[in-house]
Amino acid sequence: MPSPVDPFNPRPSSALSTTSTEAEKEDMWAFMLSSVASSKRLPQKSILVLGGSEEQQKEFVESLGGEGSAAQRGKKQAPVANEFALGYTYLDVEDADHEDVLARLGLYIISTPTPAFIPLLRPLFTPQTLPETLVVILLDWSAPWDWMRQIKTWVLLLRGIFTSLDDECRRTLDDVTQAWENRRGAFADGGGGAAEVSLPPGPGELDEPIGLPLCVVCQNADKIELLERERGWKEEQFDFVLQFLRTVLLKHGASLIYTTPSVPSSLQPIIYSMLSIQSPLLQQTLKHNVIERDKVVVPPHWDSWGKIRVLREGFDVEGVSTGWSIDIDPANNRHLPPTSSADPMDPGTSIEPEVEDGAVEVYEEVMRGAQYPLASTTGLSLASGAGLPAGLSPGLSGDLFPPKKTLETPPVDTQEFLAKELAILEAREKEEKDLRGQIGREAEKRNVEEANAASDRIIEHVGPVQFNVGGIQVDAENMLERLKEREANRERGTIGEDTAQAGAVAGSGEVSNQTQVLSDFFNSLMLRQQPARKGKP
Repeated sequence: MPSPVDPFNPRPSSALSTTSTEAEKEDMWAFMLSSVASSKRLPQKSILVLGGSEEQQKEFVESLGGEGSAAQRGKKQAPVANEFALGYTYLDVEDADHEDVLARLGLYIISTPTPAFIPLLRPLFTPQTLPETLVVILLDWSAPWDWMRQIKTWVLLLRGIFTSLDDECRRTLDDVTQAWENRRGAFADGGGGAAEVSLPPGPGELDEPIGLPLCVVCQNADKIELLERERGWKEEQFDFVLQFLRTVLLKHGASLIYTTPSVPSSLQPIIYSMLSIQSPLLQQTLKHNVIERDKVVVPPHWDSWGKIRVLREGFDVEGVSTGWSIDIDPANNRHLPPTSSADPMDPGTSIEPEVEDGAVEVYEEVMRGAQYPLASTTGLSLASGAGLPAGLSPGLSGDLFPPKKTLETPPVDTQEFLAKELAILEAREKEEKDLRGQIGREAEKRNVEEANAASDRIIEHVGPVQFNVGGIQVDAENMLERLKEREANRERGTIGEDTAQAGAVAGSGEVSNQTQVLSDFFNSLMLRQQPARKGKP
């Protein structure tokens, strides 16, 4: 017989069924939320920025943001924290309408290739992040003679990091290298789409891969004009630097671009294409440019030895390629200390001795004439091939940078310098004083001449000056001339007696004339009164 049901105490089976239903609902909502979150999860891309100063790194980040960056649209932009050992910032890749975010770029920045920073960089490379990572090396046109040593130091640092990773990360690096090599067909025509045909690499191409895609950015290309104006560079020198860069980067499958601050460039499209970001900017074909020396663009997998030779004849591509392999050979760089504190970016500091038969040595020997025009005659000796490593022809000779002029001033003792400057100042003061006196005399003479000329013009215009003296019109000029003659005669004492007598006679004649006039006057009066007297009775 079934037990009666208590209306106030539900059965345990009902409680269990209710709990299971609520759990199913929670699992369903969690599944739906996770599905939505995974569908909207942004692709994460990483860029490791090596080298450059704080200002140059910020300029690179701004250039990467492009014309439609958040800062230009008034939105708040993530700050660039690059004041310490390892800097970081991020950028959002947006669509053409700036409404949806396509991907997020995380930029890790390091300024100096100190081996002590290796523990900071090693956690950045994991099997998940390696396929989505790009390496960028920043160079500056203010010191192109240091470029090869800087690239060599960064490559050695990256290889030191990658060799210390675990087996899984190294296998991932091999897969990334193979995938990057298979994308040659996508960049052969300058595009960035999917590769349909895998082309085999040419000679000297991708035979020294570092494990990740590499892009070299040469900033401040506006300083090219400064090199041309102050150091006398010509097209031959700029072509030499470009050919050397392209030959070295070809071995790593890297791209190259020259940029100028505040000038639009292809930096953003080339970075996005190397990271496989489907951006509206990639709808246009990425064009190469090796003609305009301040707007060079070499896409990855586009270059070859033949294209490098076409730029200028006489360049030894094979010798430079062989020399670079010697430079970055681990067997030739085992002497590097694990925690060196030297700054390899300093031209006067080197953390490794010269490698014999290396390309860096040749590059610096040739460029030494560009850095110190009169400090070394190495360029002249290289012109004949003397001192060149084996396999390098005199086509790389330093006659590209012959000694022309010096920009250095030899040191001088302080007292000697001040004494010379004092003598120069005194001589200059004397010259200025003499010049002022001469100018004053000339001005006084000119004023006198102008006054005389003005007086002559006035006399000519007014005519002779006359005035009345005792009822007699006297010519002032005539009187002045007579007075001058009289004074002159008095000074010479040449006044003769004849002149005095003539004056006395003239004076007596005048007196007699006046007396006769008075006599005639009174006589006329007397004659008028006599007839009146005769008429009286």
